[in-house]
Amino acid sequence: MTAAVDNPFFARLWLVTSGHEPESVRRLRVENLAGLRGRVLEVGAGTGTNFVHYPGAVSEVVALEPERKLAEVAREAAATAPVPVSVSTATIEEFEAGEPFDAVVCSLVLCSVDDPDGVLRQLFSMLKPGGELRYLEHVAGTGWRATLQRVADATIWPRLLGNCHTHRNTETAIADAGFTVAGSRREQSVPAWVPVPVSELAIGRAVRG
Repeated sequence: MTAAVDNPFFARLWLVTSGHEPESVRRLRVENLAGLRGRVLEVGAGTGTNFVHYPGAVSEVVALEPERKLAEVAREAAATAPVPVSVSTATIEEFEAGEPFDAVVCSLVLCSVDDPDGVLRQLFSMLKPGGELRYLEHVAGTGWRATLQRVADATIWPRLLGNCHTHRNTETAIADAGFTVAGSRREQSVPAWVPVPVSELAIGRAVRG
């Protein structure tokens, strides 16, 4: 039996944030899901923001969202999704995949898991050979933003924002887990001069050989 996560402050904050995402982030979500097909595992589904954007070639989405209030909203989004979506409150660490997936989708979640290296190795094992990891993630910056991220990560940011750690070298961790990165780039979710630690996103596609 899985134990749902109860983080009321973060849940309320994410409900507001996900309902007012900038158009730039919405476009990146659409791009991140484009061309997917078959069975897909989505890790950290939040309120189900991605669900409406899955292409018709996807036969099934298994979505994991352990925060119980967000999972409730995600189930409502699943009911109107263009493809079949089931929502589980299992964490990725406790989830048992059974049949391997054609693709895994991670959107703004690898920053919040306790052991990103272990989770990425687990995701690698859950994919079919040739299966894809599609990611849209906060990543470590450079210069003054890197300093800001380190300060944020060492103080109140993770406690308030669902264990989010902003200064993680996620793309390096993806390659170290055995994936071949087939394409990746950086995008700004807000103007680069805005002094917040999560303005830069990496969007990419990695393949299990």
